[in-house]
Amino acid sequence: MEILVHNALHVLEHSFVETIYLVPFLFLAYLAMEWLEHKTGERTQKAIARAGAAGPVVGSVLGVVPQCGFSAVAATLYAGRVITLGTLFAVFLSTSDEMLPIFISEAVPAWTIIKILAVKMVMGILFGFLLDFLYHGIWGRKMRYRNIHTMCESEHCKCDDEGIFSSALRHTIHITIFLFLITLVLEAVIDGVGEEALAGFLMDRPVLGEILAGAIGMVPNCASSVVITQLYLQKVISAGPMMAGLFTNAGVGALVLCRMNRKHVKQNVGILCYLYVAGVVGGILIDLLGINF
Repeated sequence: MEILVHNALHVLEHSFVETIYLVPFLFLAYLAMEWLEHKTGERTQKAIARAGAAGPVVGSVLGVVPQCGFSAVAATLYAGRVITLGTLFAVFLSTSDEMLPIFISEAVPAWTIIKILAVKMVMGILFGFLLDFLYHGIWGRKMRYRNIHTMCESEHCKCDDEGIFSSALRHTIHITIFLFLITLVLEAVIDGVGEEALAGFLMDRPVLGEILAGAIGMVPNCASSVVITQLYLQKVISAGPMMAGLFTNAGVGALVLCRMNRKHVKQNVGILCYLYVAGVVGGILIDLLGINF
């Protein structure tokens, strides 16, 4: 009984920690959207169109910041169509949740870390521009800014008459509760399965390594990036599977996207499928080229 209670408290604590640090990021994202809506009005659409071309570069650079705060922000901003689809994807590809803190704690050489981050940034930029080119250039899809009132209607929060700070805070509380509950479930499942089982899933599978690592990376939880990074440091997996798993690991960004963009289920599925395919392809290319870090 004591073990059960201890495990439950551990899951609860880890879920709380995983969620609470996102609050400032989410609040600033909602605050930015509120400010855009109240201060810029119709000029917002033109400003987004002008800035959209460089979006994947900016997104990819910001995405390498440790933890997955920027992926949550990017998903929120994309749901409001403040950034392009390619920018969102660039952030998702370049972010890596727990990878950087683990590398630093394990005293991995700075040059190795720089090379890995550079590869993730380049992949984010290339696939981000490709997606924007296909989505907006070839398929002719236009950016349609969703103002904050549209998001209020979808959230049923009735905060149209509130100030920008109160409204942003209300939205932040809603999404934080959602993320905490989902993270709690994921933590309980992973705690039950065990990180050793996830590690064993990747061991001695040279042909399917990238495919399996990419699938594990899609799990919106820090455990996936921890397992993948540690296995690489222990030389259990090569650079290809590691990068495949880290490419697809967008942290809670995927959860925020599915929540905030929930009226576009097919689009969300398409984005996540594209993320998975891009991550696996990137990992396979790294192994084929014999790249090691």
